Amino acid sequence: MDMHSEELIHPTAIVHPKASISGGVAIGAYSVVGEHVTIGKDTKIGSHVLIEGWTTIGERNAIYPFSSIGTPPQDIGYKTTEETYLIIGDDNIIRESATIHRATTKEEKKTIIGNKNFLMAYAHVAHDCKVGNNIIMANAATLGGHILIEDYAILGGIVAVHQFVKIGTHALIGGHSAVVQDVPPYVSATGNRAKLYGLNHVGLRRKGFSEEAIKALKKAYKIIFRSGLTLEQALQEVREELPDSPEVAHLVEFISVSKRGLTR
Repeated sequence: MDMHSEELIHPTAIVHPKASISGGVAIGAYSVVGEHVTIGKDTKIGSHVLIEGWTTIGERNAIYPFSSIGTPPQDIGYKTTEETYLIIGDDNIIRESATIHRATTKEEKKTIIGNKNFLMAYAHVAHDCKVGNNIIMANAATLGGHILIEDYAILGGIVAVHQFVKIGTHALIGGHSAVVQDVPPYVSATGNRAKLYGLNHVGLRRKGFSEEAIKALKKAYKIIFRSGLTLEQALQEVREELPDSPEVAHLVEFISVSKRGLTR
């Protein structure tokens, strides 16, 4: 433990002597930090937070009271002695009572959360998920295991995402949705079960996408989802008609490698 951090650690907090705590880390009352935990500089841990397992947390994160970080996966095949990991990047906000589990041994043994994400109260990230950067998960949004969320996606309140689903970059999932298939990049989806409702126009404009890029995505969307062509035919037509758009290229690639099938 960095000696400079001790004055920022509340006397009722329990921090294992082998935990690695960098300078500027604050740990609130009654929080517990386990033996294999590493916390980067200037991260702030509220009161009554549990951080355990092989968990690495980067710099300048804010973790609010009653969150549970790095606890074992909810997987009946997991043995409590198996060394699996949770890796959290920098500048994340993790609000009250969020739960983030470390991985199983079934894939890469890592649950990963990137940088500058905002996980609101009661959000849940299950084992083996890979959450990118600048993602918003509203209150009680829930990820099953093995989910991939690309950068800048937004999940509304009480959204539930089925295990192994992929959510594309800049996608918007409306509140109270159940997502059981992949959601392509740049689109808006909502419902139980979720259906597509066109491009995420407002989100794309707010993020500074050019009118040219949005126009290309709109045309690609119409070809893929509204032309009546088979998916293979539609993707080929998009490749031929819109070869110069990097956003369309990513959309096509995402759809091409989808394994669970697409939300449509």
